[in-house]
Amino acid sequence: MFCLWCNQQIILDLNWSKLLFLSKQKHLCQTCQQQLKPLTGKRCSRCSRMCDDPVCNDCKQWATYYYDRDVLTRNYSVFVYNDVIQDIVTKWKYRGDYVLGNIFKQYIYQTYKQHKSSLPDQIITVPIPLSGQRLLERGFNQAKMLANFLPLKQEELLHRLHGEKQSKKTRKERLSSKNPFYLLKKVNKPVLLVDDIYTTGTTLRHAASLLKQNGCPDVYALTLVRG
Repeated sequence: MFCLWCNQQIILDLNWSKLLFLSKQKHLCQTCQQQLKPLTGKRCSRCSRMCDDPVCNDCKQWATYYYDRDVLTRNYSVFVYNDVIQDIVTKWKYRGDYVLGNIFKQYIYQTYKQHKSSLPDQIITVPIPLSGQRLLERGFNQAKMLANFLPLKQEELLHRLHGEKQSKKTRKERLSSKNPFYLLKKVNKPVLLVDDIYTTGTTLRHAASLLKQNGCPDVYALTLVRG
């Protein structure tokens, strides 16, 4: 096996246990794996932001914006945003290196498994969609790839109108942007939105607001990186 990031051969210290589970392929060498920083320690209970307070100031402001009841119940994120994860996501997402996404398979699954008990029964996954033009440019939707790693029923309930990339907008522009989504069909089950990066939380809340206005009881999110 070779590391998907540095392309160095992965040398396994084999024992009987590992021989029995060789189907679980490793995608990163130990050196690259250690450069990814999973979120640990004190975090906001709503958005996974690293902070000492139970709820961060951003989430308090979102609750006020939605009349003291945030439309997004909770976001669970996997990694801290650092240079390494930025480089991997950039190559995967913007340069069409689809296979790189397999690096995140076990991390996404384990994070879901860790928080499964706090999620409602019969929850379904809804990947945050790309616009048709953006999908054509990239060749795949990175959020859908992440959602495919979860052992949950998946539905594509949202369509996205084309607009300027979120990464090119300032924080103020993101917070004041219009809702880019419209609903393809209603759902009366709780939803787990899946996306790659949580930055301001605006995109997720646009989606959550639309879903809740149309019968969805609760909206959670699972994101790869907390920016």
